[in-house]
Amino acid sequence: MFWPMLAIALGFLGIAVLGVLAVRVFVEVQRLGRQVAHTTERINRAAEDLETAAVGLARTGDSLR
Repeated sequence: MFWPMLAIALGFLGIAVLGVLAVRVFVEVQRLGRQVAHTTERINRAAEDLETAAVGLARTGDSLR
């Protein structure tokens, strides 16, 4: 009777550990998603600034030399 109960307890413990790890992975994936979104916004702003600067430079006819 001891071995079947030990097997059930270890099985439950294994499933609990997998559940905890799954929650941790889920939290980290959400954090990574937020960082990717933030970085994408920064890249888009930088691209817009660069485009604005290029248009201004083209209007003046100046070169970068």
